[in-house]
Amino acid sequence: MTLRIRPATPADFPAVARLTVDAYRLDGQLAADHGYDKKLADVETRAEAGELLVAADESTGQVLGSVTFVLPGTAYAEVSGPGEAEFRMLAVDPAAQGRGAGEALVRACVERATALGCQAVVICVRSFSEPAKRLYARLGFTRVPERDWSPFPGVDLEALRLPLTG
Repeated sequence: MTLRIRPATPADFPAVARLTVDAYRLDGQLAADHGYDKKLADVETRAEAGELLVAADESTGQVLGSVTFVLPGTAYAEVSGPGEAEFRMLAVDPAAQGRGAGEALVRACVERATALGCQAVVICVRSFSEPAKRLYARLGFTRVPERDWSPFPGVDLEALRLPLTG
């Protein structure tokens, strides 16, 4: 299977909403009812606030994953500062996990940040999300514990950072 990373179109929004909520639910990230599933499913707002990218199967066009790329000071930025880019809500359809879509989306965000002249990419990951942590470590992200935070009691987010060399 060959993946194509491209900007999302409004026609992709229903698939992105479904796969994002499904992936987060499967990973245990929607166990508490904080309304985050509604925020994940609001793909139109995410697309307006940043750059929404999708990973699609080149042969079928099926959307397998998505990510929201943002810059500091924008609505979805959480931990990025000056000179940094951030990505949020990285998700791969549970039926397509393990095929490289997540890594391809992360690499696309790193390439976008580099093209914009950013000095680093930062992200947050749930403290218990070991598969995500392994992916990010493999790509060179390291912990930045001073930026860890919690939007709700019991939701602990660990900050990670990847310096860019340009």
